[in-house]
Amino acid sequence: MSDRKYLYTERAHYMCPNMHFGIVAEIGAEFDANGIIESVDVLRSAHPLMRSLIAEEQGSSGIYYEEHSELEIPITIKEADDNWQTDYESVSSAGWNVQKEALLKIFAYPSESGTRVLFITHHLLCDGRGLLQLVQEFADHYANGARPNPVDEKLMESLDDLPGGSNLGFISKVLIHDANKKWLKERHKVSYEEYLKFERDHDSKQDIKREIKNVDGEELDTILGLCRENGVSLNDYLIAKMMIDEGTDKVVIASDIRNKIKNYKEGALGNYATAFGVVVKKRAEIMELARAVDHEVRSIMSKPDKEMLVLSCYFNMEPELLDALAISTLGSFESKAGRFVGSKMFGYEKRDGHCITNLGRVESGVITEAVFIPPASPANRKAWGVLTINKKMRICSIHSMCNQI
Repeated sequence: MSDRKYLYTERAHYMCPNMHFGIVAEIGAEFDANGIIESVDVLRSAHPLMRSLIAEEQGSSGIYYEEHSELEIPITIKEADDNWQTDYESVSSAGWNVQKEALLKIFAYPSESGTRVLFITHHLLCDGRGLLQLVQEFADHYANGARPNPVDEKLMESLDDLPGGSNLGFISKVLIHDANKKWLKERHKVSYEEYLKFERDHDSKQDIKREIKNVDGEELDTILGLCRENGVSLNDYLIAKMMIDEGTDKVVIASDIRNKIKNYKEGALGNYATAFGVVVKKRAEIMELARAVDHEVRSIMSKPDKEMLVLSCYFNMEPELLDALAISTLGSFESKAGRFVGSKMFGYEKRDGHCITNLGRVESGVITEAVFIPPASPANRKAWGVLTINKKMRICSIHSMCNQI
């Protein structure tokens, strides 16, 4: 019993639609279908979460990763001219039963550079950095036979795993405490079968547009030079650009916290990220705005209660209330507590958020270029996924055209 890996912060992804994302990567190695299958099996052997399904504990509200040694990762071998975006859409429209389906799905295609792979993962398996690591491990084994080190994932289990001072401030704590009390008085919960019906209905109404912008060569060098001159990061620049392009003064960004939490094991899958909103209410040219963004980001990251706010909310909230947020705001499940938190705190009612997840810059001898496809969260109207491989930056822009409620 004590060895079970329970969902804590990951539980926010359990009963929420569109909690999947992907990376499509070009690998400079000759296409070999058997080699692809072998490399995926090597990864599966190294990572317990890859061979796990999600199970509900009988007689309690606990949900955990249940390991199945025989669990296979679905791999679909495609033709060279097949469109990976079509395959990604087919996965998106089918829903994802995490109690019965592996948390990773893979498509592979012959390509001009040798091999193209599309990894699509459910957020319960890992965050964006975790998926990038997985794709790199795959490429290193597929091209060079390098085996990843086996690692037993240790997930975040309580507020004690976060940096000191991460707990909620007084007002947030009161709001969550009040929502928990109202939820417990309602004396009901969402079953996973009920959620899956809601998910299918939600998916049938989706209209998500994806576009990919290539930024490399002289254009990327110019942007990086401007960032250096102004003392800002590429991420600051991208946030400012989204604010200008989309006419918004708030952008939510993902933040990797592997070097800040106490129980992360090098190479582990799982979720080791937080997210926070960057708000700058000023009109300015892009580099002036980027400097203001830099100031705001530094301020938030210097205060654990602000940087870890969303994770602290998860730890303070009744787990079964967390399950009800999306379905009670976007579906037909009746819960005043769920709808309040889902609409007022998580943005599922307005659905007009803007988000950037930047996985950073990587130099690779085997991956020639790659695109990160971010999750199409129900809270967001627009999301950018950014990944730079060998000085080739790719921005995958997602625009949700879902009907507003």
